[in-house]
Amino acid sequence: MRSSLVAITSALARESGGLMIRAAAGEKLPLKQADGKLNGWSIESRVYAEDPYRGFLPSIGRLVRYRPATESSVNGVTVRNDTGVYEGGEISIYYDPMIAKLCTHAPTRAEAITAMASSLDAFYIEGIQHNVPFLSAIMENPRWQSGALSTGFIAEEFKGGFTGHEITPEITATLAEVAMILDHIENRRKRLINGQMTNHGVNFAVERIVSLGKAWIPVNVTEETGALADACGWVPGQPVFSCDLGQGLVTVQVKKILNGYRLSYRGVVLDAHVYSGREAELAKLMPVKVAADTSKKLLCPMPGLVISISAVVGQ
Repeated sequence: MRSSLVAITSALARESGGLMIRAAAGEKLPLKQADGKLNGWSIESRVYAEDPYRGFLPSIGRLVRYRPATESSVNGVTVRNDTGVYEGGEISIYYDPMIAKLCTHAPTRAEAITAMASSLDAFYIEGIQHNVPFLSAIMENPRWQSGALSTGFIAEEFKGGFTGHEITPEITATLAEVAMILDHIENRRKRLINGQMTNHGVNFAVERIVSLGKAWIPVNVTEETGALADACGWVPGQPVFSCDLGQGLVTVQVKKILNGYRLSYRGVVLDAHVYSGREAELAKLMPVKVAADTSKKLLCPMPGLVISISAVVGQ
Protein backbone atom coordinates (compact mmCIF):
# COMPACT_ATOMS: atom_id res chain seq x y z
CA MET A 1 0.00 0.00 0.00
CA ARG A 2 1.52 3.31 -1.06
CA SER A 3 1.62 5.51 2.02
CA SER A 4 0.09 8.58 0.42
CA LEU A 5 -2.61 8.14 3.02
CA VAL A 6 -0.19 8.41 5.93
CA ALA A 7 -0.54 12.16 6.26
CA ILE A 8 -4.33 12.00 5.95
CA THR A 9 -4.59 9.18 8.48
CA SER A 10 -2.39 10.99 11.00
CA ALA A 11 -4.36 14.19 10.64
CA LEU A 12 -7.68 12.37 10.96
CA ALA A 13 -6.40 10.67 14.11
CA ARG A 14 -5.79 14.07 15.67
CA GLU A 15 -9.38 15.11 15.07
CA SER A 16 -12.12 14.33 17.58
CA GLY A 17 -12.82 10.58 17.44
CA GLY A 18 -15.49 8.82 15.43
CA LEU A 19 -14.86 10.26 11.96
CA MET A 20 -15.97 7.00 10.35
CA ILE A 21 -19.26 7.35 12.21
CA ARG A 22 -19.51 11.01 11.18
CA ALA A 23 -18.92 10.07 7.54
CA ALA A 24 -21.57 7.36 7.77
CA ALA A 25 -23.95 10.01 9.13
CA GLY A 26 -23.37 12.10 6.03
CA GLU A 27 -20.97 14.68 7.47
CA LYS A 28 -18.04 15.91 5.38
CA LEU A 29 -14.46 14.93 6.25
CA PRO A 30 -12.25 17.85 7.32
CA LEU A 31 -9.53 16.88 4.77
CA LYS A 32 -9.41 16.39 1.02
CA GLN A 33 -7.36 13.97 -1.07
CA ALA A 34 -5.09 16.83 -2.12
CA ASP A 35 -4.14 17.39 1.53
CA GLY A 36 -2.30 14.08 1.62
CA LYS A 37 1.41 14.23 0.76
CA LEU A 38 3.52 11.29 -0.39
CA ASN A 39 5.86 10.08 2.32
CA GLY A 40 7.64 6.86 1.42
CA TRP A 41 6.05 3.43 1.36
CA SER A 42 4.08 1.41 3.88
CA ILE A 43 3.30 -2.33 3.93
CA GLU A 44 0.85 -4.16 6.17
CA SER A 45 0.91 -7.92 6.74
CA ARG A 46 -2.12 -9.40 8.42
CA VAL A 47 -1.00 -12.23 10.67
CA TYR A 48 -3.80 -14.78 10.96
CA ALA A 49 -4.39 -18.01 12.86
CA GLU A 50 -4.84 -19.84 9.58
CA ASP A 51 -2.92 -22.78 8.11
CA PRO A 52 -1.65 -21.80 4.64
CA TYR A 53 -0.57 -25.41 3.98
CA ARG A 54 -4.22 -26.55 4.29
CA GLY A 55 -6.03 -23.98 2.21
CA PHE A 56 -5.94 -21.34 4.97
CA LEU A 57 -8.28 -23.23 7.26
CA PRO A 58 -8.67 -21.51 10.66
CA SER A 59 -6.50 -22.82 13.49
CA ILE A 60 -7.65 -22.62 17.08
CA GLY A 61 -5.93 -23.18 20.38
CA ARG A 62 -3.69 -21.52 22.93
CA LEU A 63 -0.86 -19.17 22.08
CA VAL A 64 1.82 -21.14 23.91
CA ARG A 65 4.39 -18.60 22.76
CA TYR A 66 3.72 -15.22 21.23
CA ARG A 67 6.82 -13.16 20.52
CA PRO A 68 6.09 -10.54 17.83
CA ALA A 69 8.79 -8.57 16.07
CA THR A 70 10.18 -5.68 18.09
CA GLU A 71 8.62 -2.32 17.27
CA SER A 72 11.20 0.27 16.29
CA SER A 73 11.95 3.38 14.29
CA VAL A 74 15.57 3.51 13.12
CA ASN A 75 17.13 5.45 10.23
CA GLY A 76 13.76 6.25 8.71
CA VAL A 77 12.48 2.65 8.84
CA THR A 78 9.56 2.02 11.20
CA VAL A 79 8.14 -1.31 12.41
CA ARG A 80 4.75 -1.30 14.13
CA ASN A 81 2.63 -4.18 15.40
CA ASP A 82 -1.07 -3.63 16.12
CA THR A 83 -2.33 -6.61 18.09
CA GLY A 84 -4.91 -7.60 20.66
CA VAL A 85 -3.65 -11.03 21.72
CA TYR A 86 -1.08 -12.15 24.27
CA GLU A 87 1.04 -15.16 25.18
CA GLY A 88 -1.15 -17.66 26.98
CA GLY A 89 -4.30 -16.34 25.34
CA GLU A 90 -6.61 -18.48 23.25
CA ILE A 91 -7.69 -18.27 19.62
CA SER A 92 -11.29 -19.53 19.64
CA ILE A 93 -13.81 -20.48 16.95
CA TYR A 94 -16.08 -17.57 17.84
CA TYR A 95 -14.11 -14.61 16.51
CA ASP A 96 -12.07 -13.51 13.54
CA PRO A 97 -8.72 -15.37 13.66
CA MET A 98 -6.61 -12.25 13.14
CA ILE A 99 -3.58 -12.13 15.42
CA ALA A 100 -1.93 -8.87 14.42
CA LYS A 101 -1.38 -6.23 11.77
CA LEU A 102 2.36 -5.97 11.25
CA CYS A 103 3.30 -2.72 9.49
CA THR A 104 6.52 -1.29 8.12
CA HIS A 105 7.24 2.15 6.68
CA ALA A 106 10.38 3.25 4.86
CA PRO A 107 11.53 5.81 2.28
CA THR A 108 11.34 3.24 -0.57
CA ARG A 109 9.29 0.18 -1.43
CA ALA A 110 12.37 -2.06 -1.40
CA GLU A 111 13.32 -0.89 2.09
CA ALA A 112 9.78 -1.42 3.38
CA ILE A 113 9.78 -4.97 1.94
CA THR A 114 13.17 -5.76 3.47
CA ALA A 115 12.00 -4.50 6.87
CA MET A 116 8.82 -6.55 6.59
CA ALA A 117 10.72 -9.72 5.64
CA SER A 118 13.04 -9.36 8.63
CA SER A 119 10.14 -8.60 10.98
CA LEU A 120 8.21 -11.67 9.81
CA ASP A 121 11.29 -13.83 10.37
CA ALA A 122 11.33 -12.57 13.97
CA PHE A 123 7.57 -13.06 14.54
CA TYR A 124 7.47 -16.24 16.62
CA ILE A 125 4.16 -18.02 17.29
CA GLU A 126 3.75 -21.44 18.85
CA GLY A 127 0.64 -23.39 19.78
CA ILE A 128 -1.46 -22.78 16.67
CA GLN A 129 -0.88 -22.76 12.93
CA HIS A 130 -0.40 -19.34 11.34
CA ASN A 131 0.27 -17.68 7.99
CA VAL A 132 3.66 -16.11 8.75
CA PRO A 133 5.52 -18.50 6.37
CA PHE A 134 3.10 -17.53 3.59
CA LEU A 135 3.57 -13.82 4.22
CA SER A 136 7.35 -14.32 4.28
CA ALA A 137 7.20 -16.14 0.94
CA ILE A 138 5.29 -13.23 -0.58
CA MET A 139 8.02 -10.82 0.51
CA GLU A 140 10.50 -12.95 -1.48
CA ASN A 141 8.28 -13.13 -4.59
CA PRO A 142 9.83 -11.22 -7.55
CA ARG A 143 6.43 -10.14 -8.87
CA TRP A 144 5.48 -8.75 -5.47
CA GLN A 145 8.79 -6.95 -5.19
CA SER A 146 8.31 -5.35 -8.60
CA GLY A 147 4.82 -4.15 -7.72
CA ALA A 148 3.14 -5.88 -10.71
CA LEU A 149 0.07 -6.79 -8.67
CA SER A 150 -3.56 -7.64 -9.34
CA THR A 151 -6.46 -9.21 -7.48
CA GLY A 152 -5.41 -12.54 -9.01
CA PHE A 153 -1.90 -12.43 -7.52
CA ILE A 154 -2.28 -15.29 -5.01
CA ALA A 155 -4.17 -17.59 -7.38
CA GLU A 156 -1.64 -16.95 -10.15
CA GLU A 157 1.52 -17.25 -8.07
CA PHE A 158 0.41 -20.19 -5.88
CA LYS A 159 -1.59 -22.23 -8.38
CA GLY A 160 -1.37 -25.54 -6.53
CA GLY A 161 -1.83 -23.97 -3.11
CA PHE A 162 0.91 -22.90 -0.74
CA THR A 163 3.61 -25.49 -0.08
CA GLY A 164 6.31 -23.20 1.25
CA HIS A 165 8.76 -20.89 -0.45
CA GLU A 166 11.25 -22.27 -2.96
CA ILE A 167 14.35 -23.63 -1.21
CA THR A 168 17.07 -21.69 -3.00
CA PRO A 169 20.81 -22.41 -2.68
CA GLU A 170 21.17 -19.13 -0.79
CA ILE A 171 18.53 -20.09 1.78
CA THR A 172 20.03 -23.58 2.12
CA ALA A 173 23.51 -22.17 2.74
CA THR A 174 22.19 -19.67 5.29
CA LEU A 175 20.22 -22.26 7.26
CA ALA A 176 23.13 -24.72 7.21
CA GLU A 177 25.40 -22.08 8.73
CA VAL A 178 22.79 -21.14 11.33
CA ALA A 179 22.31 -24.81 12.28
CA MET A 180 26.08 -25.22 12.65
CA ILE A 181 26.29 -22.19 14.96
CA LEU A 182 23.35 -23.38 17.09
CA ASP A 183 24.90 -26.83 17.42
CA HIS A 184 28.30 -25.33 18.26
CA ILE A 185 26.79 -23.23 21.05
CA GLU A 186 25.05 -26.25 22.57
CA ASN A 187 28.13 -28.46 22.23
CA ARG A 188 30.29 -25.80 23.84
CA ARG A 189 27.93 -25.77 26.81
CA LYS A 190 28.07 -29.58 27.05
CA ARG A 191 31.85 -29.52 27.19
CA LEU A 192 31.66 -27.38 30.32
CA ILE A 193 29.74 -29.99 32.30
CA ASN A 194 31.44 -30.58 35.63
CA GLY A 195 32.47 -34.01 36.90
CA GLN A 196 33.19 -35.63 33.54
CA MET A 197 35.41 -38.70 33.72
CA THR A 198 39.03 -38.11 32.69
CA ASN A 199 39.48 -38.50 28.94
CA HIS A 200 35.77 -39.15 28.54
CA GLY A 201 34.49 -35.65 27.84
CA VAL A 202 31.87 -34.80 25.24
CA ASN A 203 33.28 -35.54 21.77
CA PHE A 204 33.96 -32.60 19.50
CA ALA A 205 34.31 -33.00 15.73
CA VAL A 206 35.57 -30.15 13.54
CA GLU A 207 34.05 -31.65 10.40
CA ARG A 208 30.28 -31.82 10.59
CA ILE A 209 27.39 -32.81 8.31
CA VAL A 210 24.17 -30.76 8.36
CA SER A 211 21.02 -32.64 7.41
CA LEU A 212 18.64 -29.98 6.09
CA GLY A 213 15.43 -31.37 4.70
CA LYS A 214 16.65 -33.81 2.02
CA ALA A 215 20.08 -32.19 1.68
CA TRP A 216 23.29 -33.34 3.38
CA ILE A 217 25.74 -30.44 3.63
CA PRO A 218 29.36 -30.80 4.85
CA VAL A 219 30.57 -27.90 7.01
CA ASN A 220 33.62 -27.12 9.12
CA VAL A 221 33.56 -25.64 12.60
CA THR A 222 36.23 -22.93 12.62
CA GLU A 223 37.40 -20.07 14.81
CA GLU A 224 35.00 -17.88 12.84
CA THR A 225 32.15 -20.16 13.94
CA GLY A 226 33.11 -19.55 17.57
CA ALA A 227 33.33 -15.80 16.97
CA LEU A 228 29.85 -15.75 15.41
CA ALA A 229 28.51 -17.85 18.28
CA ASP A 230 29.85 -15.25 20.72
CA ALA A 231 28.60 -12.29 18.67
CA CYS A 232 25.02 -13.47 18.14
CA GLY A 233 24.30 -13.94 21.83
CA TRP A 234 21.84 -16.79 21.22
CA VAL A 235 21.33 -19.20 24.12
CA PRO A 236 19.51 -22.57 23.97
CA GLY A 237 15.78 -22.11 24.43
CA GLN A 238 15.49 -18.75 22.72
CA PRO A 239 12.92 -18.94 19.89
CA VAL A 240 14.66 -16.45 17.58
CA PHE A 241 18.26 -16.42 16.34
CA SER A 242 19.52 -13.08 15.01
CA CYS A 243 23.07 -12.46 13.84
CA ASP A 244 25.12 -10.75 11.13
CA LEU A 245 26.69 -13.62 9.19
CA GLY A 246 28.71 -11.32 7.00
CA GLN A 247 26.02 -10.35 4.50
CA GLY A 248 23.75 -8.41 6.84
CA LEU A 249 21.48 -9.38 9.70
CA VAL A 250 19.92 -12.85 9.47
CA THR A 251 16.90 -13.64 11.65
CA VAL A 252 15.68 -17.24 11.93
CA GLN A 253 12.98 -18.79 14.07
CA VAL A 254 14.27 -21.76 16.06
CA LYS A 255 12.24 -24.57 17.59
CA LYS A 256 14.01 -27.43 19.34
CA ILE A 257 13.12 -30.89 18.03
CA LEU A 258 14.61 -34.31 18.80
CA ASN A 259 18.37 -34.03 18.21
CA GLY A 260 17.95 -30.94 16.06
CA TYR A 261 16.12 -27.74 15.24
CA ARG A 262 13.11 -26.69 13.18
CA LEU A 263 14.20 -23.53 11.38
CA SER A 264 11.88 -20.99 9.74
CA TYR A 265 13.31 -18.36 7.42
CA ARG A 266 11.94 -16.40 4.46
CA GLY A 267 8.89 -18.65 4.13
CA VAL A 268 10.93 -21.87 4.32
CA VAL A 269 10.48 -24.29 7.24
CA LEU A 270 13.07 -27.09 7.48
CA ASP A 271 14.26 -29.55 10.11
CA ALA A 272 18.02 -29.37 10.66
CA HIS A 273 20.28 -31.94 12.32
CA VAL A 274 24.03 -31.57 12.77
CA TYR A 275 26.07 -34.79 12.79
CA SER A 276 29.65 -35.95 12.94
CA GLY A 277 30.74 -37.94 9.90
CA ARG A 278 30.06 -41.29 11.56
CA GLU A 279 26.69 -40.12 12.91
CA ALA A 280 25.69 -39.02 9.41
CA GLU A 281 26.57 -42.45 8.01
CA LEU A 282 24.29 -44.11 10.54
CA ALA A 283 21.53 -41.51 10.22
CA LYS A 284 21.29 -42.19 6.47
CA LEU A 285 20.46 -45.84 7.27
CA MET A 286 17.44 -44.94 9.36
CA PRO A 287 14.11 -45.79 7.67
CA VAL A 288 11.91 -42.90 6.63
CA LYS A 289 8.70 -42.68 8.64
CA VAL A 290 5.70 -43.35 6.41
CA ALA A 291 2.64 -41.17 6.90
CA ALA A 292 -0.48 -42.96 8.12
CA ASP A 293 -3.00 -43.98 5.46
CA THR A 294 -6.11 -41.88 6.03
CA SER A 295 -7.78 -42.60 2.66
CA LYS A 296 -10.50 -44.72 4.29
CA LYS A 297 -11.14 -42.38 7.19
CA LEU A 298 -13.62 -39.54 7.47
CA LEU A 299 -11.70 -36.50 8.68
CA CYS A 300 -13.00 -33.13 9.81
CA PRO A 301 -10.54 -30.38 8.85
CA MET A 302 -11.91 -27.95 11.42
CA PRO A 303 -14.27 -27.96 14.45
CA GLY A 304 -17.96 -28.23 13.73
CA LEU A 305 -21.28 -29.58 14.97
CA VAL A 306 -23.10 -32.46 13.22
CA ILE A 307 -26.72 -31.32 13.16
CA SER A 308 -28.16 -34.10 10.98
CA ILE A 309 -27.19 -37.31 9.16
CA SER A 310 -29.28 -37.77 6.02
CA ALA A 311 -28.90 -41.53 5.77
CA VAL A 312 -30.58 -44.63 7.13
CA VAL A 313 -29.38 -48.15 7.78
CA GLY A 314 -28.85 -50.02 4.52
CA GLN A 315 -28.11 -47.06 2.27
